[in-house]
Amino acid sequence: MILDLSLFGFQIDFVIFGIMLSEFFNMPLDALLCIVMFGVACGSLLVGYPVAFTLPGVSLMFAGLGFAMGIFDFSFLGGVPQRIFGTMTNVVMMAVPLFVFMGVMLERSQIAEDLLDSMGKLMGRMKGGLGISVTIVGALLAASTGIVGATVVIMGLMALPTMLKRGYSPAVATGGIAAAGTLGQIIPPSIVLVLLGDQLSSAWQSSQLAMGNFSPTPLSVGDLFAGALIPGLGLVLMYIIYQIIIAQLYPESSPAVLDENEKIDLKPVLIAFFPPIILIVSVLGSILAGIATPTEAAALGAVGAILMAGYKNDKSKPLPVIIAGTSIILLLFIGGLFDLRMGRSEIPIMDYIAFYLSIPLLIAMAWGIANSFMRVYRKKIIHEVMQMTAKISSMIFIIMVGASLFSLIFLGFKGDYYITEFLTNLPGGKLGAFIIVMLVMFLLGFFLDFIQIVFVVVPIVAPVLFMMDINPIWLGIMMAMNLQTSFLTPPFGFALFYLRGVAPDSVKTTDIYKGVLPYIAIQLLALVILYNFPILVTWLPSIVFGS
Repeated sequence: MILDLSLFGFQIDFVIFGIMLSEFFNMPLDALLCIVMFGVACGSLLVGYPVAFTLPGVSLMFAGLGFAMGIFDFSFLGGVPQRIFGTMTNVVMMAVPLFVFMGVMLERSQIAEDLLDSMGKLMGRMKGGLGISVTIVGALLAASTGIVGATVVIMGLMALPTMLKRGYSPAVATGGIAAAGTLGQIIPPSIVLVLLGDQLSSAWQSSQLAMGNFSPTPLSVGDLFAGALIPGLGLVLMYIIYQIIIAQLYPESSPAVLDENEKIDLKPVLIAFFPPIILIVSVLGSILAGIATPTEAAALGAVGAILMAGYKNDKSKPLPVIIAGTSIILLLFIGGLFDLRMGRSEIPIMDYIAFYLSIPLLIAMAWGIANSFMRVYRKKIIHEVMQMTAKISSMIFIIMVGASLFSLIFLGFKGDYYITEFLTNLPGGKLGAFIIVMLVMFLLGFFLDFIQIVFVVVPIVAPVLFMMDINPIWLGIMMAMNLQTSFLTPPFGFALFYLRGVAPDSVKTTDIYKGVLPYIAIQLLALVILYNFPILVTWLPSIVFGS
């Protein structure tokens, strides 16, 4: 096969040119094209080309080049429609727009602002109390939004001016906000873990089939949620301990914001604090208890966010919200204790009673939700929330489709074979391969968003690591925390750019860098702890799901 390219007055035989390249670099041509394709994709993203067009564009360009050189079979592209259809019908991915809706609703209805204000008053007498409040509220926002940029920007706009006004050191204030904003990587339930769980699940299945295991234990998003719970809460605790130590050693950098004799009214604090806690516990608890799948729990979170926003916008009429919230909690208990399916041949009497008891609860729940929805509709909050949810969800799914095409063509160049050969032949065996993958992902985290790394890099490297007998849940949590660290690391960390964009001019970029360095050390310490004690990740999934 000979194809000629007539450009600029000269002709090139692609086959001969390919052979010359292979001999010059002393490697197979398809391996060389894999490396160049990955490099061109990363380079295009760095110069600002949209991800949605870069991934499929680069993929098709190299597919055509490989076909011209006689090393790529265009029949691989026949799998593209099937992959797109698989994305469209993926039940787990339905959780993404629901979780996005939940987070945006909490943000646009100013629930997060009330939460931060209330926590600041509760801990205002304590040195460093406002910084600790930022960490706690950041953790709650992370659990509800799961998007690093959104949480950092929200906390930067709400908390940073207050902290600077109250006398906090710029480094201490910005460091705490940036670190709290990245907690969305690791604290469940979050979009990040949903996306990572979906990709790791596919990689786990393919690796087990390649090893001859035709009935592998499934890996679910719920496994990752359970595995991330202890490391996520542990990381929050380590942040708080550090902030307490700094406040004691350098009290001028983290002063108390309230006088010790100033009286604190606990009622508004509890009103602001408990609804988000109940919502997150209900969402995560329904998954861990086996009552709901992650997608069903995401729907529960979206409904809970509507109820909370409805109450926030008309506190004079709390009854519909209270009735709906109570009905949801009772329905969760009934669904967990009884089998409500009525299509069975034999149904115990208690299941009948539970079924008929659930009907008025469903009616009460629907009434409360409709009432809350109309409140946010009249305030035009729902319009902004729906638009933002559509934008974020569309961005995620179009990247997912483009990444599917990229990985398919990468496989067409035998990229999986060369990645396997490279990692398995590294000195140090499994440890060497793991360190190299983590280092590459850490560096890519400087330049690429987590979503891009999850869809492009994880499907390529994860099957190889799984075939080396690495626990999939532990690997997923280590990847999430590793990228969380890279998002904080100067000078390229994403969280630093987000915070710099909303910080006042009086805050220097060097202040932000100095502020995040201790948190980077804490996260590296957490990675070392998780590496040496993987049971911190695997214990809860084994108890809850038997994983």
